[in-house]
Amino acid sequence: MTHFILNSMPLFFGNIRGTQLLIIVLVILLLFGGKKIPELMKGLGKGVHSFKQGLEEAKAEMNKPVDKPSRPEESEPKGKDRSE
Repeated sequence: MTHFILNSMPLFFGNIRGTQLLIIVLVILLLFGGKKIPELMKGLGKGVHSFKQGLEEAKAEMNKPVDKPSRPEESEPKGKDRSE
């Protein structure tokens, strides 16, 4: 069963085995402490949520129909104002 779990991990874990993963988790626990890890995960979750929300807004902006710009009136002078 352990072999199945390790083989079903995402690709970004590469060839990390169970003992290597355990060592990594212990080092993270030692560096940040037990009380700080939930705060870090909460901040990471908020960051991911904000990123997804930004992606949704960008998709909505890209799918929004393009308004045709109105033509400037022909009576307006083009360039600098020459009313000296």
